[in-house]
This record gives sequence, structure tokens and C-alpha cells, in this order.
Amino acid sequence: MATSRNRKAVPEARAALEQFKYEVASEIGVPLKKGYNGDLTSAQNGYVGGYMVKKMIEAQEKKMAGKQ
Repeated sequence: MATSRNRKAVPEARAALEQFKYEVASEIGVPLKKGYNGDLTSAQNGYVGGYMVKKMIEAQEKKMAGKQ
């Protein structure tokens, strides 16, 4: 039996991450919508995910810089 490797480290953050995904997609001009998005290219989807990671790293760096 296979187990999912895509479990959230903090399951309570699921809704916030979902909202963040749509905000990022809107910000970079990717027409992401709720439901089926099979009409988007893998490049578009990858760009959304990559930009999300970039923004999360920037936010964490700012947070860490403020604590020191």
C-alpha cells in the first residue's frame, strides 16, 4: 500500500496555502481558477509553485533578519 509523500507539515495551513496560491497566480498573471486547470501548461503551473516558494523564502528571511 503506497502512502502519500505530499502531506502537509502543518495541516491547519491548508486553506492559507490554497489562498496564497490563488493570490500568487493572480499576481503573476496565470489564470488559475478553482476546480479544473488542465488547460494550463506545466510551465504556468510550475511558475506559480516556484514563485510561491520564492515569496515564502523572502518572508522568512525578513522575519529572521528582524529577530537578530
